Amino acid sequence: MTDSANSQPATVCVVDDDAGMLESTQWLLESVGLTVKAYSDGRRFLDTVDDTNVGCVVLDVRMPGLGGLNVQEEMQKRDLNIPIIFVSGHADVPIVVRAFKSGAFDFIEKPFNQQLLLDSVQQALQEHQNGRQHAADASTEKRLASMTRRERDVFLPLAQGYTSREIADQLGVSVKTIDLYRARVMKRLGADRLPDVTGLAIAAGLLDPLDLRKQ
Repeated sequence: MTDSANSQPATVCVVDDDAGMLESTQWLLESVGLTVKAYSDGRRFLDTVDDTNVGCVVLDVRMPGLGGLNVQEEMQKRDLNIPIIFVSGHADVPIVVRAFKSGAFDFIEKPFNQQLLLDSVQQALQEHQNGRQHAADASTEKRLASMTRRERDVFLPLAQGYTSREIADQLGVSVKTIDLYRARVMKRLGADRLPDVTGLAIAAGLLDPLDLRKQ
């Protein structure tokens, strides 16, 4: 499973104070090709985690110091929207209810069926990837919608690979004017290179990637 934002394998974080369980869970997940980071306590996990490339968290409920539910609460405060799969050997109803009310993806009792955990992790990774893609799509639409009419006039031919001279001829303005709008378009879209502009246009469905000059 890869993270669409950066095309690198999404990491599964496992947090458990039981060294044997931590090691066996890490081995299980790595045996199916997943990238895993293991943590022996919740505070250490929180000190290093961000949502840049973490696909889900397998989190023990009862740990000394900072328990799993407290870790979940802290992640919410930081707006870390990462799916959490709780595992626990003491899954009483109030704990399960509290976990799900706070947005847990799944709750699995120890000792757990290995395939059950693997299926849950794969589903969590897929959901997180889809959520990030939807967020990226919404961000692209917002940036495109923020452009002025003249910026839009320059944006599409720029994305199609036309030169400033060609765009100037199309719009009946000077090359200097096009260069000005070109810089504004790239800044507004957060694009560093022209291929980034083309990629945004393709992602928005405005261009055919197989025929950029076709509208």
